[in-house]
Amino acid sequence: MTRIGIEIGGTKQQIVVGDAEGRIIDRCRFTVDPAGGGPVIRDRMAEELPPILAEHHPERIGVGFGGPVDIAAGTVAVSHQIEGWSGFPLRDWLHELTELPVVIENDANTAALGEALRGAGRGFNPAFYMNMGSGVGGGLVIEGKIYHGDKPGEVEVGHLRLDPDGTTVEDRCSGWAVDRAIRAAFGNHPDSLLISLCGDTPGGEAKHLTEALAQGDSLAQDILTTVTRDLAFALSHVTHLFHPQVITLGGGLSLIGVPLRKSIEEQLPGFLMEIYGNGPQIKLAELGEDAVPVGALLLE
Repeated sequence: MTRIGIEIGGTKQQIVVGDAEGRIIDRCRFTVDPAGGGPVIRDRMAEELPPILAEHHPERIGVGFGGPVDIAAGTVAVSHQIEGWSGFPLRDWLHELTELPVVIENDANTAALGEALRGAGRGFNPAFYMNMGSGVGGGLVIEGKIYHGDKPGEVEVGHLRLDPDGTTVEDRCSGWAVDRAIRAAFGNHPDSLLISLCGDTPGGEAKHLTEALAQGDSLAQDILTTVTRDLAFALSHVTHLFHPQVITLGGGLSLIGVPLRKSIEEQLPGFLMEIYGNGPQIKLAELGEDAVPVGALLLE
């Protein structure tokens, strides 16, 4: 039997058809103007779902939503990026639209499940996932199940504090934070390859780190070392609290690839109890943009 997995983000939306093993057989991917808010996204979903239902006859729907959700009530708690979602009864709305059972989850938890069962975390228990995109999120999977704390608790790794003054992991290690760090260096590194790659238009500076690192740019290496030191420090807390066998790195910043993984791997032991040795394995996510929809297919 087939099922539907839905990813609801700020602009990118995905509706996939697959099976209970997370294998995708069909996909509808679209973007919407975030200025239109939740209603525009819902209108587009209501337009796309009927022909998918008619063709594939799915048995259930799983949803990974880009923000905190109340899984028991089936409602969106809040969306920090898009208006028109806070308090919305997403599970009931989708059930009325499709007449199918619906399960909703936070998108980081959903991606964590996908990576743990069908991605880089296969065979590891517990498996921790850290998403580094515009913000920083995370999820923990134990014995194949998403860990949930007491409401409204989740594994909010992005809100771990790096100092007593309130600086968080997200303040330093999100894609937007890395963009800001690169822009702040513009005046002091006029000969940097990284600066020249960024050009004059602000935004998206972090995406140039990979090329600059490959060519040995010293500013790129300094920024990477600083970011990964903060990430290693944050992940030492994750390690001491949850003892995962693997930490999987996903999101846009993870596209830096091996240099990011190795730098965290090298710095993490310095923040751990000696008995922990080198700590958990550090791996790069394998599912890419399929992490959330695959996880949504696996939700029960």
